[in-house]
Amino acid sequence: MKQVKEITLKQMRRKLWLLGFFKIPMIGFVKPKLLKLDENESVVSIRLRRKTKNHLNSMYFGALAVGADIAAGLHAFYFADSLGHKVSFAFKGMNAEFLMRAESTILFKIDQGELIKKAILHSAETKERVNQPIDVIATNSKNEKVATFVMIVSVKVK
Repeated sequence: MKQVKEITLKQMRRKLWLLGFFKIPMIGFVKPKLLKLDENESVVSIRLRRKTKNHLNSMYFGALAVGADIAAGLHAFYFADSLGHKVSFAFKGMNAEFLMRAESTILFKIDQGELIKKAILHSAETKERVNQPIDVIATNSKNEKVATFVMIVSVKVK
């Protein structure tokens, strides 16, 4: 078994910035902030500003999708680094329910990091692609739930 490596929040913030700058420009465009990332939880915020607003002055669907994508996906990078695996990672599906307008900075939270770790370990064992649904909750500055997402994270250890 590979040795577990400690990954800091600062390292993951830099990785997110590099990802947005070089690989996925949409991430760089909405400028998400990584507030928390540990074994089980991740919290990402996206500010409501001109680039993330729609014509109704609420957060645009695409910006909300980017937030859910990052909150659910960062654990794949986190565990790949900490476990020393090379992981092919993508989203296989997404289900979203919008409960109210997102008219402030939005926090995207997950508390299912362990499920992603188990999926990576299972993939390493079987050499097969593993799909894992992850729940993402989006809340506004008043801590009201504005949207829920189910992101189907698909991982395969190379």
